[in-house]
Amino acid sequence: MAQGKRSLRMTPTYFHIMLSLVGDEQHGYAIMQEVERRTGGGLKLGPGSLYWALNRLVDEGLIEEHAERPAEGDDERRRYYRLTVDGQHVLQRETRILADIVEHAREQEVLGGETS
Repeated sequence: MAQGKRSLRMTPTYFHIMLSLVGDEQHGYAIMQEVERRTGGGLKLGPGSLYWALNRLVDEGLIEEHAERPAEGDDERRRYYRLTVDGQHVLQRETRILADIVEHAREQEVLGGETS
């Protein structure tokens, strides 16, 4: 999929799901836990909203379902997901955009010099 044809608007939910998949595939429950941990509980995904978002990301070609199980004896019902090459590029681009926005906010002294 060409990045220019992407119709999905990057929301915090999509962004955090994709961040959860950097470097390793994850199953849905692990993604939910990672997002909640990373956001300090600020973003809690229920199963319905998580799997809806995962399906959208799959449809857009940003993540893919991974057929292999990382551990023998793993629950067969679990679906594992990983970033695609397009997904990695989109995540990098979106991260640069957010970094630029934060930098502009600091320049306007909206955030001051704080780092978090």
